[in-house]
Amino acid sequence: MKHNHKKLISILLLCCFAVTALAGCGGEQAADNELPPIRIASKTMPEQMILQEILAQLIEAKTDYTVERVEPIAGGTSNIQVAMENDELDLYPEYTGTGWLTVLKNEETQDTDYMFEELNKQYNEKYNMSWMGLYGFENTYTLAVRAETAEQYNLTKISDLAAVSDQLVFGANFDYFEREDGYAKVCATYGLNFKDTAEVDMGLKYQTLVEKQCDVLNAYTTDSQIAEFGLVILEDDLKLFTDYRCSTVVRNEVLETYPELRDVLMLMEGLISNEEMTQMNYELNSNHRLESEIAAEFLQAKGMI
Repeated sequence: MKHNHKKLISILLLCCFAVTALAGCGGEQAADNELPPIRIASKTMPEQMILQEILAQLIEAKTDYTVERVEPIAGGTSNIQVAMENDELDLYPEYTGTGWLTVLKNEETQDTDYMFEELNKQYNEKYNMSWMGLYGFENTYTLAVRAETAEQYNLTKISDLAAVSDQLVFGANFDYFEREDGYAKVCATYGLNFKDTAEVDMGLKYQTLVEKQCDVLNAYTTDSQIAEFGLVILEDDLKLFTDYRCSTVVRNEVLETYPELRDVLMLMEGLISNEEMTQMNYELNSNHRLESEIAAEFLQAKGMI
């Protein structure tokens, strides 16, 4: 009887071990089936870091997916594109002109609708990636003037300068005067003949405009200093500058793995105006606020979170 009693205890212990092992295996299997975080990258530009946070918070608010905010990547597109191709990153904000010229090595085109359609097609064919949702703003080359200058000469677009450029001084960083798509091309395209030119330091160029060392300045459409100094950007009405609208580049495999992601990324379509992006850049650069605060405030104002 004692022998049978011991035998019964042994059998019960074995059963317990078996159940525990099965439970352990089931737990490991469940853990293995959990989706890993979506890795969102950005360049080292302040604007990109804000956009990374907007994307991350939007995905977190609209889905049960977790996200990983990858540290800003030095080297920009060239390094991010390689990491995307190697499946080391999942998505990031990018500019159409950069994808078109830098990644695909295509010739310039002024047909923006054709560019985006063809851009998406070529990314799908070559890299198995898609462009999802144009955000609405464009960070491209432009010309900027002081508000008082715009009012004095009734300037709203670059072509308005043709009648008054001989009274104004054009300022730009050194390489802008040397580039094929810089000063000479702007003047030739728009028929401009400035009174004089001024070479300005890249980091101080907006200050030189405000201090009236020049009257017209080469700029980027979403530079935070435009809002900080109350400057006016002139419309590129002849479409000289390449299209640099912003959108999300995402690996197609990621869209398949996270089925709700496609709809969330499309919520970015037309969400951000040039003025809103410029103001957010200003909040980060000049008011030194956190990207997470700026993104949350923006998305709340839009009713997204």
